[in-house]
Amino acid sequence: MAGHSHWAGIKHKKGRADKIRSKIFSKLSREITVAAKLGDRNPEMNPRLRAAIQSARAANMPKDNIDRAIDKSETGDQSNFENIRYEGFGPKNIAVIVDTLTDNKNRTASSIRTLFQKNGGNFGAQGSSSHNFKQTGVIKIDYNIISEEKILDIALNAGAEDCISYDQNFHEIHCEKENIYKVKKLLESEIETFISTGIEWVPLVYVEINKNEEEEVISFLENLEDDDDVQNVYSNAKFEG
Repeated sequence: MAGHSHWAGIKHKKGRADKIRSKIFSKLSREITVAAKLGDRNPEMNPRLRAAIQSARAANMPKDNIDRAIDKSETGDQSNFENIRYEGFGPKNIAVIVDTLTDNKNRTASSIRTLFQKNGGNFGAQGSSSHNFKQTGVIKIDYNIISEEKILDIALNAGAEDCISYDQNFHEIHCEKENIYKVKKLLESEIETFISTGIEWVPLVYVEINKNEEEEVISFLENLEDDDDVQNVYSNAKFEG
């Protein structure tokens, strides 16, 4: 499993969140609003909302922004967003899954299809690439908050399957997707802040990307992530070094 977050690690080191902070905040706000609309406005009673707020705090989103996103869930003209998954293959035949949160699926489908085509990829039907992945509960914690030894012990005692530490950037805890909020609740007794919590697509097989191919693949993944409707991008690319 030790190749899963190669892309996440590269994003972290590149500091892309600082360069596109307004876009990051916009996507986090949308998730908070939808989570509050679909469930309880009290984060303690709504695990999806609690996870979204914790992710927003980890990105240093101001409290006022978080509160506004929650309040927006009660406005009468709030658009109806839906989660839609798109699949395909990118440069070097990497398998790619794109999770979106959109109020206009025709616009989003057209944008994602164009991004695949312009970057030498192939836009596919649902199921075309997801068989290369497994849906897994993934919880990320800043590396500096807790030691590798302690987080591994806490995670396994909470019922997690694995705990991986990446390049002194963050710890990543894996568990069965059905147990993610149970595991998260137990972790919260020891840890206050989390980078993110969610169901992610973890590769079962990887495509090795060498240094000469890296720029092309990273550019493609970045272009997908920069789309306003895209919440998460997963691939089975494994980068050298």
